[in-house]
Amino acid sequence: MRPPYPLELVPLFLEFLNKRRTKFTFPLRLMEDLGIDRPSLFFAIGGVAPQGGGRLSEMWNPYATQWDQYQAASAAARDAGLVDEKDARWDLTPAGRDLTLRVRREADAYLASLPSPLAANDLARLASLLERAFEGTAASLDRRWHAHIPRARRMAGNGAHPMVALENAVYGLWQARDDCHVAAWRQAGLDGPTLDALTRVWRGEATSEVELAAKLTTQRPADVATELARLRRDGFVAPDGALRTTDKGAQARQAIEDETDRLFYSGWPDDVASSSGWIREKLAVVNASF
Repeated sequence: MRPPYPLELVPLFLEFLNKRRTKFTFPLRLMEDLGIDRPSLFFAIGGVAPQGGGRLSEMWNPYATQWDQYQAASAAARDAGLVDEKDARWDLTPAGRDLTLRVRREADAYLASLPSPLAANDLARLASLLERAFEGTAASLDRRWHAHIPRARRMAGNGAHPMVALENAVYGLWQARDDCHVAAWRQAGLDGPTLDALTRVWRGEATSEVELAAKLTTQRPADVATELARLRRDGFVAPDGALRTTDKGAQARQAIEDETDRLFYSGWPDDVASSSGWIREKLAVVNASF
């Protein structure tokens, strides 16, 4: 695909992912049966399972500098027999793997039970186009940046049903976009926490270091101070006064967005690209139906 890219599709992907399981009650029943809360259940099935195990810094937020917020959830998931930890690496137990498969089967059944807001052939075509878009991005992105893309393959449901196939495709595209974004800021010479600090300043979300530290709840205030010092030294943030990006900083941050879009869209097949208006129209109808 060549520019201009269909940027309006990205918010529709997020809307789909936020809405498609809003009435899926099976996790609530699991929490009651297991005697654990939602963060503990999703530590196992939403963190360890998609990543295939790993350290907290690998499974969760690449923009964080501390992961204390996961201590209670991880301990409860371990006490429930869903995960184990060894040398700071977390993995699913056999019971955790069985539970993840069970949730996937129940989710497939739930999605398959939803009345389709589209004609059957349109829903199948929408899923197919977006699946091919995902595969195009995955194939074109250098494999050294594939951190999230494997999650889509681990967590895929039974695509024989078009709504499940659509979920697989949209989830895959969201994971692929994450990888494209990480590739863009790493190639720009930034680390995740510093990129997050720059982004908040660029968006005008904080006008002082104290406000910025309050926004960045997954970072320690001392880390935020170090990141700001670097951004000021590199000429990305103004050296004094209220926090603001310099022209250099604003251009650098926008360049990361532009490179994210290029990496994400450039591998899409031409016929998928030419169908982007149809995809937008049909996916909006699906989202409105949830």
